[in-house]
Amino acid sequence: MSVAVSSGGTPPGPPESRRIVLLRHAKADWPQVPDHERPLAERGRKEAPEAGRRLAETGIAFDLAVCSTATRTRETWKLAVHELPHRPKTVYEERLYEASLGDLIALLNETPDEVNDLLVIGHNPGVHALADALAGKTEGDALARMTQSGFPTAAVAVVGFTGSWKSLEHGVGTLLEYWAPHS
Repeated sequence: MSVAVSSGGTPPGPPESRRIVLLRHAKADWPQVPDHERPLAERGRKEAPEAGRRLAETGIAFDLAVCSTATRTRETWKLAVHELPHRPKTVYEERLYEASLGDLIALLNETPDEVNDLLVIGHNPGVHALADALAGKTEGDALARMTQSGFPTAAVAVVGFTGSWKSLEHGVGTLLEYWAPHS
């Protein structure tokens, strides 16, 4: 990989402030289909737009959305995105399905540095573990509320950090916000 160097001798600017917003899929149904193909339940079809409104209320203009390929996450995103003021570029990533904490951090480390605000639509226990692992600090009672609720369906966590995506690791972020429907 080549690194561009300024010929003017100007030192690099301050590290970029970034945000990762984690959205757990809305409530899924349990029909007799493979787990990956489970659709949203009636409650989930109500939760997803509510989560979308909450995402819009954050005021974050997402540069990129990365969504699991599972049916329930794709349906959640389809219903939630209509609530946003603008639709970010969306990538459907099969590695998000059943991803471990290590898998999720490795995937985030691949994010291009031109992305400042990233939305991840995924599954538990991964999204909860990721929010918890990245949050070295917290604002207000967000961590207590997240810990108490256990990251239910359609929950949203906003984690801020400074630096490159390649430097993302345990404890580098601040849990800025946490929201869950019915709480």
